[in-house]
Amino acid sequence: MVGLCLALGACSVPNPKHASHEWRQVGVARVDITPDYPVRLAGYAARTNESQGVTQRIWAKALVIGSDQEKPAVLLTADICGVPGRLRDALAARLQKRGIEPSRLALCCTHTHSAPLVAGYLSNLFGAPLKPEEQAHVDRYTREFAEALEKAVVLALANRAPARLSWAQGSAQFAANRRNKGGPVDHDLPALFVTGKDGKLRAVLAGYACHCTTLTGESNQVCGDWAGYAQETLEAAFPGAVAMISIGCGGDANPSPRPGLDLARAHGREIATNVVALQQGPTRPILGALECRAQRVELPLDKLPSRAEWEEKAKLPAHAGYQARMNLARLDRGERLPDSLPYQIQAWSFDRDLTLVFLAGEVVVDYSTRLKHEMTGTPVWITAYANDVPCYIPSERVLREGGYEGGAAMVYYDLPARFAPGLENIIVNGVSSLLRELPAGKPSEALAHSR
Repeated sequence: MVGLCLALGACSVPNPKHASHEWRQVGVARVDITPDYPVRLAGYAARTNESQGVTQRIWAKALVIGSDQEKPAVLLTADICGVPGRLRDALAARLQKRGIEPSRLALCCTHTHSAPLVAGYLSNLFGAPLKPEEQAHVDRYTREFAEALEKAVVLALANRAPARLSWAQGSAQFAANRRNKGGPVDHDLPALFVTGKDGKLRAVLAGYACHCTTLTGESNQVCGDWAGYAQETLEAAFPGAVAMISIGCGGDANPSPRPGLDLARAHGREIATNVVALQQGPTRPILGALECRAQRVELPLDKLPSRAEWEEKAKLPAHAGYQARMNLARLDRGERLPDSLPYQIQAWSFDRDLTLVFLAGEVVVDYSTRLKHEMTGTPVWITAYANDVPCYIPSERVLREGGYEGGAAMVYYDLPARFAPGLENIIVNGVSSLLRELPAGKPSEALAHSR
């Protein structure tokens, strides 16, 4: 941690060579993504009906950094449980026509469990096909959601104006390891601030590594959970600003205490209160030019069941039996079941001022701990649930321990097996290879030689 602490301290001193990036073109926008019709909500298999109203409106928000000449980068946040990678890729293809390279688009989900289901995400959540009218509502919402994401980007591109970027890091305490009492958790609370030439805050992005599950399956109304209330409270504290929340490596962390709407509001206020305090204190300027890289790696799955094993599983009730019957039908059609998962890794670097790492899926805390320890050349902000939420991403420790995050949840994501050992180093080495391409410099010796 010594190298990281030194890097953090150094970032408080502006680097003269970055002076041309003190002011940069930044745009921000938000679009309401609250459905005005009933739709099945994602997150909890126990729900059996479409949504029954709205507790809190939900949003898609876009932050655009850079002029057309600099090739703008777009960071989107959405109050949604998760998206399939193909939705993000389709959006990237449309935005590429507007001059935005796919590596410069990051789509981050707050993972609220009280948002509509998006088609292609958690495809075996309910252990049975949706009713035709329910599927029609999910498909309609998915189209409207995709349109809203693009609209938010277009609006943000149009309202770009000179702004300063700065950031600071605090903490919040309500995340708790849900696998083991007292187990590891990441309480870091990084926040990025966008300030206009009039001195007013235009946008704030904060990240915290915790599930958005203060509300449980008993609630069947649309709501942003603690992330939604954090944004709402921040926007009240900074009139005219757009507040955005991303989620870190919180795949094995739940809010504590829970459940309840009052607790969701309280957790949101805790985030907002700490972010306001960070904004009022000293912040570190972000002066470096923004460079972006992305790549996909393959994460091998463990040995797949044989046809005879699928036939036995097909006799089981609920999710396991339904998945087995679907896989038998696929085999009958001559389809090949996947034996690996394509996995997207993304890194954005403001030279040595700050590096943002975006990881797909429900990533457990061990990745945050390891990457923050080994990335000593620059301060790092790690976001999970980014660009694709294909399943849980266990560490080697969690994979060995098993349980829900270690492999049992794969059935809900309709994947035919748990991961094979070795995925942690594949991901860490992928991050390392991206960092070697970025101006932030080389990763630490430990990260560069991970095997």
